Amino acid sequence: MMDHWTQVTQTLVDVAMGRSPADLVIRSGCWVCVQSGEVIPKTDVAIKGERIAFVGPNADHTISENTVKIDADDRYLVPGLLDGHTHIESGMLTVGEFVRAVLPSGTTGLFVDPHEIANVFGLNAIRLMTDEAASQPIHVWIQMPSCVPSAPGLETSGAEINLEDVYEGISLPGVIGLGEMMNFPGIAKGDINLLSEVVLARIKNKVVGGHYASHDLGLPFHAYVASGIEDDHEGTRYLDSLSRIRQGMKVMLRYGSVMHDVADQIKVSTELGIDYRHIILVTDGTNASTLLNEGHMDRVVRHAIQQGVVPVQAIQMATLNTAEHFGLARDIGQIAPCRFADILLISDLPQMKIDMVIAKGRIAVKDGELLIEPKKFSYPSEVRASVHVSRHLVPEDFIVPTIAKKPNVVVNVIGVIPNQALTKHFRVEMEVVNSNLQVDIQRDICKIAVVERHHNSGRIQVGFVQGFGLNVPCAIGTTFAHDSHQIVVVGTDELNMARATNELISSGGGQIVVKNNCTEVLLELPIAGLMSDQPVDVVAQKTSQIINAAKACGCPFDNPNSQLSYMALVSIPELRLSDKGLVDVTQMKIIPLIENDSS
Repeated sequence: MMDHWTQVTQTLVDVAMGRSPADLVIRSGCWVCVQSGEVIPKTDVAIKGERIAFVGPNADHTISENTVKIDADDRYLVPGLLDGHTHIESGMLTVGEFVRAVLPSGTTGLFVDPHEIANVFGLNAIRLMTDEAASQPIHVWIQMPSCVPSAPGLETSGAEINLEDVYEGISLPGVIGLGEMMNFPGIAKGDINLLSEVVLARIKNKVVGGHYASHDLGLPFHAYVASGIEDDHEGTRYLDSLSRIRQGMKVMLRYGSVMHDVADQIKVSTELGIDYRHIILVTDGTNASTLLNEGHMDRVVRHAIQQGVVPVQAIQMATLNTAEHFGLARDIGQIAPCRFADILLISDLPQMKIDMVIAKGRIAVKDGELLIEPKKFSYPSEVRASVHVSRHLVPEDFIVPTIAKKPNVVVNVIGVIPNQALTKHFRVEMEVVNSNLQVDIQRDICKIAVVERHHNSGRIQVGFVQGFGLNVPCAIGTTFAHDSHQIVVVGTDELNMARATNELISSGGGQIVVKNNCTEVLLELPIAGLMSDQPVDVVAQKTSQIINAAKACGCPFDNPNSQLSYMALVSIPELRLSDKGLVDVTQMKIIPLIENDSS
């Protein structure tokens, strides 16, 4: 290993001195030097193999007749963009297809927490993800999931990850850190198993990811930081980012398909003047439709600029800040000698108009055309058999009975917050009809059901949700449902909910919209019920069709299917539905659907 790196280093030095020719030279670009915060015109970059050998005003001494020359023509030279926290499964794509989708957007590095597929298949899934990640033409690092299931006792996952699994997984090649620690109440209570995971990661010099999904910035927050957790992406308010920065954490601001948390939190810098170098831009997950139609990290950087951030600083938050946080600034995150040659040629900096992407020294994208083929990966047959529900469901499975003798009862209802993972806990008075509770379209109250699909237990929980806007006989369903990934269906009536659920079972997983008892669109997700085996353009088209079909049913959300996927996420307040019942996340306990009702 040392002989290899000695030779690489010697070669880079020889190119820098002009003793050996570069493989590729970019000439006369405007160098976006994120390490100094400058834009330096008339800059050349000489590349040898995968790495940069020289950056300066004239690289003629590195050029031979075999050197490939690119005239930047005063376009901006920007480091390849990094997504510091994402879940590839949120794109419903394999790693290779995700890379295919993000490369044209200038993403050359991903930090991936695959806790979604880990909730279905455990440590074996992590091995598969690291194997596929290692073969890609861009950098893909894995964070070892820390909480599988995310809330033990409150939900049923397909698999569990214990401390021994974390010890093995965090030592796998390509694993950069410990994934987001979602059980923040457990940390505050001093749960020894959770604290042991954090300590193990720190001993192994791995970055410990955070997930403090609470507005309580009192003692529980201080205890969470005291454990050694180093970053957090769950803030939604100005005060959240300020508090985390002051406590020594790196703040990750999300702008994915659902989570839009940049605008409010970036004010700590644009208005208060807090140093941008403590802030990292991330997506936390982006669906295929967004990736193809709007972009990836270029979209996030563009959005930050629109909030008043100076372009160079916005780029810092998606490059150098990320690299430094993960201890990788010697390799990525900046255009500088010895670093990987991950470089974007951009003609319009505020709009992030990317004309060319160079990844690991190779021209990967030119004028939007992908020139490098991501590696294909074959998932084993057992990963394609993840939906275990043995019986055909009927409309009666989605009835909500009550023994109440009075005409009205108080019901605990999940309140949806558009473009946020947080929900509200509503207490709503509802009418009892023939000893059952019905949907109330006039008040935008629909039924929601969770069907356990991992262990064929037969458990079905039905509750109510407000905010989806559905106003015709319909149902929207998914087997991609953070984090335990049961079947989750929201609908206006039992017939459509039953049809949607049965279709998902028979297809082995997916997302679906049913209207008037007819299937409008079905996106099949055969890999763990989370990912498609189809190309990204097919998945993007189907995702768009699902979004449009849901909107035709009255749903006002930008991404109804993504919003639905958070309804069973029992690690984020306030109210959720799991396969074990209605969960009050602020108290971390199961509560009755109907108050003062023992049915």
